Amino acid sequence: MTAYFIQAFIYLLAAVIVVPLAKRLGLGSVLGYLVAGVVIGPVTGLVGQEASTIQHFAEFGVVMMLFLVGMELDPRALWAMRMRLVGLGGLQVTLTAAAGTAVAWWLGLQWQTALTVGLIFTLSSTAIVLQTLNEKGLTKTEGGRSTFAVLLFQDIAVIPMLALIPLLALPELMAESRPAGGHGPGLSLVAGLPAWGHALAVVGAIAVVIVGGYYLGPPLFRYVVRSRLREVFTATALMLVIGIAALMSLVNLSPALGAFLAGVVLANSEFRHELEANIEPFKGLLLGLFFITVGAGINVEVLLAEWDTIVALAAAVIMVKGLILLALAMMFGVHGSNGWLFTLGLAQAGEFGFVLLTYSVQNNVIPTQTSQILSLVVALSMFLTPLLFIVYDRIVLPRYRRAKNEEPEADTIDKQAPVIVAGAGRFGQIVCRLLRANDIPIVVLDHELEQIENVRQINIRSFFGDASRHDLLEKAGIEQARMLVVAIDDRDRALLMVQYVKKYFPGVWVLARAFDRGNGYQLRQAGADGVVSETYHSALELGGHALTAMGVHPMRARQMTWAFIENEAAHDDQLFEAWKEIDGGMSFSPRYGELFMKLEEGLSSVMEGEWDEPRREDVPLWSPPGDHEGEGPGRNTGTLSK
Repeated sequence: MTAYFIQAFIYLLAAVIVVPLAKRLGLGSVLGYLVAGVVIGPVTGLVGQEASTIQHFAEFGVVMMLFLVGMELDPRALWAMRMRLVGLGGLQVTLTAAAGTAVAWWLGLQWQTALTVGLIFTLSSTAIVLQTLNEKGLTKTEGGRSTFAVLLFQDIAVIPMLALIPLLALPELMAESRPAGGHGPGLSLVAGLPAWGHALAVVGAIAVVIVGGYYLGPPLFRYVVRSRLREVFTATALMLVIGIAALMSLVNLSPALGAFLAGVVLANSEFRHELEANIEPFKGLLLGLFFITVGAGINVEVLLAEWDTIVALAAAVIMVKGLILLALAMMFGVHGSNGWLFTLGLAQAGEFGFVLLTYSVQNNVIPTQTSQILSLVVALSMFLTPLLFIVYDRIVLPRYRRAKNEEPEADTIDKQAPVIVAGAGRFGQIVCRLLRANDIPIVVLDHELEQIENVRQINIRSFFGDASRHDLLEKAGIEQARMLVVAIDDRDRALLMVQYVKKYFPGVWVLARAFDRGNGYQLRQAGADGVVSETYHSALELGGHALTAMGVHPMRARQMTWAFIENEAAHDDQLFEAWKEIDGGMSFSPRYGELFMKLEEGLSSVMEGEWDEPRREDVPLWSPPGDHEGEGPGRNTGTLSK
């Protein structure tokens, strides 16, 4: 028992030390787990042959992962991705298997062995790729969705591969295995059955998973929930996944596929989120353990003796698969950085390669010595996968970002209006809609083509171009405009735009969007006539709702928000002057800190005061800018009077 505790401690210690370090260096957790396995295995020898046994147990993490992936989908989503699933996935498996078979046959392997090798290297690492895509937030991209479709098809394709491999047995290997006695087949419900009986058993097992999950799953979970024991719910979730994996194994199917089907069936269950929360920690731990065992299971003797062959084969696998994947990406319209994500993400061999290699040796299709070399090729290609993602992050993405920054030529602006709106994003669109609803002519400029198209769809005349360019502002009519609304989400460009307009066109009224208090002061200093923080009023509105939800009368909550605004306005000029000291180069302004604390104290005292319903005569009256004698157009900030 002590030996098990020591081994468990070694595995966990390696993960705790190496994985956070790898994450900090930007290498990702998967590469960290692989390096941890290499350190405790081939490098230091702290773990030995038990790594392969632990790997079989840790493969259950892949099963759990596919169960969770299935819960993120539903049958409608699978139907929607049928083109990628069947077309892209089917072609990838077919073309890669053909290429792998041809290369293996050219290297001198018999056609049965060559075909099996080709099938093994069609598969990619579901565990590594999905884990990395999730970490990097790439699952929702075009490349991520295409990658997932191919991985899903590969997992489904494992079923016919397992059925085909026994039919490819080599007579000479069968003759060699007879004297050794061999091991009998494991527990199986289909051993000795004819082909039609095996097929019926497979169909029956899949039907049990689908029908049982749909009709028996919800009542079972409701029964467990009534016990109000969280650990029992966790045990039920684990029982479900383990039971499905066992059932699939009994009929010689992939446990991962069965778990995926169960996840799809339960995707719309009311217990979905609770199931995910309970299984996620086990999935993460077992996947990490699986990656460690891949690194720890490297056979150093074979690696040293055949290192040149192994490295060459691993490079060939990545290059051949990469070329096929790149061609498929172009064929199916997965362009740009998404195409490279698809290509680099799937160019390796997968964890099911170890399963198929073991199965092939047991069924006398691949010689043991050849399987040892191929196993190292699979492991090395998986080991290089995080590095391929680093290539994507450090080389591919920056290249396409630079290309994206090389914008096409701006539109020819053939319309002018009294109001120019710079920025048509989520902030600027509301301003545009409000102005248009009041029949105020506007010209909209934005340097994002997608935003321009969105605004055009709601019949707002807009032009593609960088509003901070002086020539475009002049073509839009800034010289004759009455107002400029700066709603772009770039602080520096917004500041430069305000400075330019107020310097050369001081009669134009400038309203600017600010990100925070400091940015608002910068815009005010640049000459903006009005500055509004993008979160200020929405936060006040939500704060008022929060007060009401805590029992404050809605009218009093509204008065409190008014008081908040008045208190801010009363101290705004003083804070602005104090902020100038900081902006002028001081690292800290004691005066600013004192004023801010005074602002908070004043706010507390105002909130604690008595509240009366406002009288009509207390509501401020307003006169528009420019109506007062002696004030130029666009310079008056408006007046509030009683």
